[in-house]
Amino acid sequence: MAVERKYELYTHEAKTNAYELFAKMRQDDPVHCQPGIDGETMIWFVTSYDEVEQVLRDDKHFVREARNALPPEQVYQPSPLEAMMSDHMLNKDWDDHRRLRTLVSQAFTPRRVQALRPRIQAIANALLDDVASQGQMDLIADYSFHLPTIVIAEMLGIPVEDRDKFKVWSNAALTPSLDDESLAEFMQLMQAFMAYLNNLFEQRRETPGDDLLSALLQAEADGDSFSQSELFAMLFLLIIAGHETTVSLIANAMVALWQHPDQLDLLKKEPGLMKTAVEEFLRYDNSVERAFNRWVAEDVTLGDQFLPKGSLVIPILAAANHDPEKFSDPEKLDVTREANPHLSFGKGAHYCLGAPLARLETEIALNTLLERLPNIQMSIPFSELRWRFSPGFRTLEALPVQWKLPV
Repeated sequence: MAVERKYELYTHEAKTNAYELFAKMRQDDPVHCQPGIDGETMIWFVTSYDEVEQVLRDDKHFVREARNALPPEQVYQPSPLEAMMSDHMLNKDWDDHRRLRTLVSQAFTPRRVQALRPRIQAIANALLDDVASQGQMDLIADYSFHLPTIVIAEMLGIPVEDRDKFKVWSNAALTPSLDDESLAEFMQLMQAFMAYLNNLFEQRRETPGDDLLSALLQAEADGDSFSQSELFAMLFLLIIAGHETTVSLIANAMVALWQHPDQLDLLKKEPGLMKTAVEEFLRYDNSVERAFNRWVAEDVTLGDQFLPKGSLVIPILAAANHDPEKFSDPEKLDVTREANPHLSFGKGAHYCLGAPLARLETEIALNTLLERLPNIQMSIPFSELRWRFSPGFRTLEALPVQWKLPV
């Protein structure tokens, strides 16, 4: 017998009015169990800050691998392609997670990332050079998509001319497949993605370069414990998830500024505030709405609820980031907010490795946009914005904008 959902999380209306919905959940049912997107799987949705942080930090009780929480007969057996795509560090626990994270962590240290600043600035300027005279663009398709895509492509040594393929693959990876037709299309696209990577691996093995992919392949050759499956999955993670989140963060930040013109004026006058502002954009309307699901590895109490071993848990980061118990006036965008312990990059062992890069790209992208096109504005009313159907992410389908160049 199907169980009805108390809170409808999978509609356009839910995306449009997400923070109102999360506020009600956080107030009435901060740790609440109801069916997930399939209408059957029972999931504990967590919306209060303290409890979300507990789930993120406690990797003893809350694990990413089902096999660490469920008996073997209850663990879903993925297809070979699904298994290969998911064999990355975000889906690993404990020693397996640490091993994979260590292999790529050196490429994303704050010092290495800051060394990319001149190149990221040059990319941002070049993208605006291409469109400035037109007086209009889709901010996502023409700007925020390309900037992080070019950066990660260059870091990995991937031909930039292939970046449009990433968009197709990324959209497929982040959109749920809810019927046989969409699942078949998804599998076809992912097979094409894997074939592309396989060809790229062979090229780099024959002709290594001074790039992250060549370094990862060298680690594999040295027996530093990357399996072929893990290598595929790591590239999948870096190329798709690693750029998609920044694409949407830049767009969401601009929408937030247009909704708060006083904050937009302040940033134009004081661009030095942008680092603090980026933290506020991450809190206010981050591109990642929910953390990846966790499984309960041992019986645990969360808030006032008892969660038995084997339970499935989804922490809603966007809800936690608006918790009035943690943030003063959380529905207000304040680019000068100093105390800002948002959870947008996670906490604990799975804290986002790409956080320094995402921060830098967003800072440069926004400052460059406001400096070069100071009167940029949306071309449509806020009511016409449409969110993509992607439960874990807050990603607009498009963001048409227009401007007049300074005389």
